[in-house]
Amino acid sequence: MALWDRLKESATTMQGQLVAKKNDLKSGAFRDASMAMCALVAAADGTVDASERQRVASLIATNDVLRNFPVDDLQARFNDYCQKLATDFDFGKVSVLQTIGKVQKKPTEARAVVQIGIVIGGADGNFDKDEQAVVREVCFALGINPAEFDL
Repeated sequence: MALWDRLKESATTMQGQLVAKKNDLKSGAFRDASMAMCALVAAADGTVDASERQRVASLIATNDVLRNFPVDDLQARFNDYCQKLATDFDFGKVSVLQTIGKVQKKPTEARAVVQIGIVIGGADGNFDKDEQAVVREVCFALGINPAEFDL
């Protein structure tokens, strides 16, 4: 099986796992960490262009798990995190990772944030090395072994 086929299958499986946990994923910390993760994946190459923002915004609006939250609120948070990363990527990344770290003590939420990062990263058909690297970095920040997610 080709790497991309395995990745698509894995992303589909993860999305199914997220939907199964939807009722456990309603906290503000999860909401914020999820949007921070989306921004970090979108900016993985150091920039967030308009097409990436639009693609991620569309995914946010249609993701079953994120429907626990108002779309406008999610969009505003995503844009805020993107702006932090665009202004100063390194400093913004520290801030975004701190936000993500707030779910570290809640294993279900922490793993769900990582899964959202993988789903977002693979949504365009190419979960590239930069995207994989930031998701791996998030795993370390959350105390999760990246191998659990084949990273």
